[in-house]
Amino acid sequence: MPEGDTVWQTAKRLHTALAGEVLTLSDFRVPKYATVDLTGRTVLEVTPRGKHLLTRVEGGLTVHTHLGMEGSWKVYAAQQRWTGGPAHQIRVVLAAADARPARTAVGYRLPVLDLLRTTEEDRAVGYLGPDLLGPDWSPDRALANLLADPARALGEALLDQRNLAGIGNVYKSELCFLLRATPWLPIGALPAEHTTQLPVLAKRLLEANRDRPIRSTTGRHGQDLFVYGRANRPCLRCTTPIRLANQGDGSRERPTYWCPNCQAGPAPSLATRHSAPHTARETRPSASRRTTN
Repeated sequence: MPEGDTVWQTAKRLHTALAGEVLTLSDFRVPKYATVDLTGRTVLEVTPRGKHLLTRVEGGLTVHTHLGMEGSWKVYAAQQRWTGGPAHQIRVVLAAADARPARTAVGYRLPVLDLLRTTEEDRAVGYLGPDLLGPDWSPDRALANLLADPARALGEALLDQRNLAGIGNVYKSELCFLLRATPWLPIGALPAEHTTQLPVLAKRLLEANRDRPIRSTTGRHGQDLFVYGRANRPCLRCTTPIRLANQGDGSRERPTYWCPNCQAGPAPSLATRHSAPHTARETRPSASRRTTN
């Protein structure tokens, strides 16, 4: 699942390519919108909302997309080969051939693709909490949301987009490490000084990374992340091997990394550590690298 900074970068790339341009091609490749044609409409803006993307076009319409686990938006120049995947994985194509330079945006493997009235965007994103990278950010409201259920595990509370929007598995693990608490610690048991610091620290991390091609939470060259993707490797703080487990009810992939020495609180035992092969895609250190085209 992409983090908020990844979605912010995607929105910026799409906005730069399409905003202010008249669409010369509109191709929705999903049955629900097979007859929709936005050709001739001007793209007004592309904006992120948490992990959602809102492409607003002339006439009061919004193309709402979410990248999910495997989705992506690619932007191509004229005559450039499309390399985001096979043609059957394309869900939508939006092009501005008369722009200078011409650009084509291609959405691959998008699990969410909706066309909404712009005035009704809240149907899709109204449930979200304050956006860490958005104009509605409010640390006080985010903290109040997080503490509304003090018995809830810290990691699960951070991932709940209704509390605050933009945190995924990477930042969940990294934030818990920086707060010196395991992701399974009830958020109400977090020391007071760390509790008040949490929303500020989360925003600082995402803002620091929204313009970087490679995400870093450490500030160290060649050592980009403290714990995420580093299972069985030595902790950068104390050299204890980093552990990996899945958090949650198992309905979603939630690979979670922590240092058993640096982070206080409950955690799964070694015998119940998560090591299912299907999470290998997210557990490699290269998960911190993001597509830049």
